[in-house]
Amino acid sequence: MWNPVQRSRSITGGAAFAVAIACPTGLESALGSAASAATTRTGAAAGDGGVSSFYRFRGRLPQKPGLLIQTEPLAESLSLSGAAGGLRILYTSTDGMTGAGIAVSGALFLPKGEAPAGGWPLIAWAHGTVGIADVCAPSWAGRDTRDVTYLNHWLSQGYAIVATDYQGLGTPGPHPYLLTRAAAMSVLDSVRAVQRAAYGLSKKTMIIGQSQGGGAAFAAASTARFYAPELDIRGTVATGTPYFDLRREDPSPATRNPDAVDPTIGFNLLLVHTVEQMDSSFPASELLTSKGIEWLQAHRTGCYSDLAAKGVKAGLTLNTIFKSDSFKSRHFFRIYPEIAYPTLRASAPVFLGIGGRDRAVPPEGQTRLFKEACTAGSVVEAHVYPEHDHFSTVNRSVTESTPFVRAAFAGTAITGNCGETL
Repeated sequence: MWNPVQRSRSITGGAAFAVAIACPTGLESALGSAASAATTRTGAAAGDGGVSSFYRFRGRLPQKPGLLIQTEPLAESLSLSGAAGGLRILYTSTDGMTGAGIAVSGALFLPKGEAPAGGWPLIAWAHGTVGIADVCAPSWAGRDTRDVTYLNHWLSQGYAIVATDYQGLGTPGPHPYLLTRAAAMSVLDSVRAVQRAAYGLSKKTMIIGQSQGGGAAFAAASTARFYAPELDIRGTVATGTPYFDLRREDPSPATRNPDAVDPTIGFNLLLVHTVEQMDSSFPASELLTSKGIEWLQAHRTGCYSDLAAKGVKAGLTLNTIFKSDSFKSRHFFRIYPEIAYPTLRASAPVFLGIGGRDRAVPPEGQTRLFKEACTAGSVVEAHVYPEHDHFSTVNRSVTESTPFVRAAFAGTAITGNCGETL
């Protein structure tokens, strides 16, 4: 176990998501299509700045992904009450847009007490939408009460937690919001990094995520055999999980009233940032009104929850932010294949928690993911919580997900409920 008051050290060698996409079959082909088009924006356009020097690695970056390169103790306010202490971490990974080596930040939490024989089983936590600015990274800004409660629950079960910030959150360069391969590699390399270090961790790993992180968790589970086949991934738990399938629905947010005040508009504005990173010729004015441009700029430096509240107060609607047919633009269509899952067949069991009143990620799409993942050959255990929304489903689901995780770590067979109607 680390000393919570140790000094910083370097270690070398060591949306309303309205659409969902048909999937490419492998990581290599997906990387190739993105790398040919991606641009690298830095500075204010990428949301850079406002964090400490820890997040910018000054040495020669090792090119092997999944190496821990720097740590420092987290302030008590950024740690978790159920943890023996918290570390801010910096580790090597792969740029999901260009394939280059990069540094990604995150945090590590160990349970209190002595590690069991074989080490602490590890949970890789993938967080929900916080924004694209560096200052929104959870290892810097902290976590909301819901996530603190949720993560403390898993610590109380005797599991260590590694929590990536994702590519470009905290660290220099853009955060490619919702691009599945970028999120997957950030998650998987966080596992590699802490398991290679001397923290008394088991090789057994569960991937758990919510919302954007639910997508990251599912993507990591389906990417692991291409990217990190050596990892012992026992299963995945995802709540509020987006599923984009262009084959089945118009990519516009048709289920939302375009003239209603909409607190989820920020999801779509964050996607505009992703479009900017993938296409240097993209003019935001093609999709956005003048007010939309104003709010796009606000999202470069602000964080999602604060801007969502301000947007509601300002009476923002889809029609005040986006021009008509924006979501059918060739620029939006360009990113749709990049937010696909590489495959719907996970190599380990998947738990899906679906809120019946989820308005951020409609339950219909989550149910479709359940059905189509089952059809693809995944073992899936899905639960619908009719009275819960995108946010409350997270902690409501632990009644069912806790025995699922326990069984997965123990190697007990999980059969799922693919034959059931949700």
